[in-house]
Amino acid sequence: MPELMAIALFLSLCLVLLAGYPVAFTLGGLSLLFAGIGVMTGSFDPSFFGALPSRLFGTMNNQTLLAVPLFVFMGVMLEKSRIADSLLESMSQLFGGLRGGLAFSVCLVGALLAASTGIVGATVVTLGLLALPTMLRRGYDPAVATGSLAATGTLGQIIPPSIILVLLGDVLSGAYQQAQLRMGIFAPQTVTVSDLFIGALLPGLLLVGLYLLYLAGVALLQPHKLPATPAEQRQPLRLTGLFGSLLPPLLLIMAVLGSILGGIATATEAAAVGALGATLLALCKGQLNLPRLREVVESTTQISAMVFMILIGASIFSLVFRGFGGEEMIHQAFNSLPGGVVTATILVMLAIFLLGFILDFIEITFVVVPIVGPVLLMMGLDPIWLGVMIALNLQTSFLTPPFGFSLFYLRGVTPPSVPTSAIYRGVLPFIAIQILMLVIAALWPGLITWLPGVLR
Repeated sequence: MPELMAIALFLSLCLVLLAGYPVAFTLGGLSLLFAGIGVMTGSFDPSFFGALPSRLFGTMNNQTLLAVPLFVFMGVMLEKSRIADSLLESMSQLFGGLRGGLAFSVCLVGALLAASTGIVGATVVTLGLLALPTMLRRGYDPAVATGSLAATGTLGQIIPPSIILVLLGDVLSGAYQQAQLRMGIFAPQTVTVSDLFIGALLPGLLLVGLYLLYLAGVALLQPHKLPATPAEQRQPLRLTGLFGSLLPPLLLIMAVLGSILGGIATATEAAAVGALGATLLALCKGQLNLPRLREVVESTTQISAMVFMILIGASIFSLVFRGFGGEEMIHQAFNSLPGGVVTATILVMLAIFLLGFILDFIEITFVVVPIVGPVLLMMGLDPIWLGVMIALNLQTSFLTPPFGFSLFYLRGVTPPSVPTSAIYRGVLPFIAIQILMLVIAALWPGLITWLPGVLR
């Protein structure tokens, strides 16, 4: 009976979320409803709720999660300071004479924005508004143009400082300690957000390189799809303008990631540096005033409140799910699978990929990862490798038609003359690149785990 209640709880949660109800209140409300039914039927022990106050207090007192509002503030401030405009203009001048030069510019600017903001929706919308009209006007194939914009915008999922890596780092830290204690290790090792940032660095850079390689191949083999900018439309390259556009975001990236890589600051401390740096950058560009600051603070508060409300609801859900014996049921199911940890990992990755169609990464991080994370870590997986693989997997899900979130963001700023089918066709090669990246990281886990091991 308890196991059936655990399965019914999870399935009901998916159905209610599909119906469009708010995630945070659905998580908490549905879990309490099932717990009440469980108490009446004798399948749930109400003493489990004795741990809830300390859990919620621990969540609100978590220094690691303080990085979330700070990184959100940094990303929103950079978005409002119009840093992408000057970056894209300078990059277009640099690559304008090449076939596909504007697409290369979009890819590089997207990578820089990802390393500066870490917010996928803002990057996709910003690049779509700035670059897509120019790309279409210069004769770019609509499918390749929209595909490159959607794929580049999702780099914020994997290139640090990524919000998803902050949340995954916190969740996996608890799951890793829990797994070690269950295995009888009473001096457990830890995994931090900084470890995940460092582990995601090489896969993120390799992904950017593969994107550029694909665009270069299209420009070489199908030049009509990515034509060069006509000589009369090119603007002369000014080195002062190029350095003036590139230097501020690069300095900010170096301050945030450099302090983490050098072991000078934790992810939370680096987030504070980034928030201050983004504010100073906006001030230097003359983009900071009281109305804009208020807009940034309000947006940061809304996003942060949503994240923490979902986290509270997810804490109630995981407590009730564990009370019904759901975690033990998953553990037994994984251990009985043929192929052991390999089959279990593939199944979890497939489930996360499919859930990425209907749930945002925040819900998946707080609901799914605490359930399957301890089980997979007890089976011997490296927590840094698992965290980065989940981030790559969700990035792929964000791109995949017909439900990918990035596609919805881009569709909202794409002119009616570009059909949705063109966007879907355009992202297919980038999805193949994402899958290739997942395979490479699975076959050579050292790509993820080597750098954290060196810098620890």
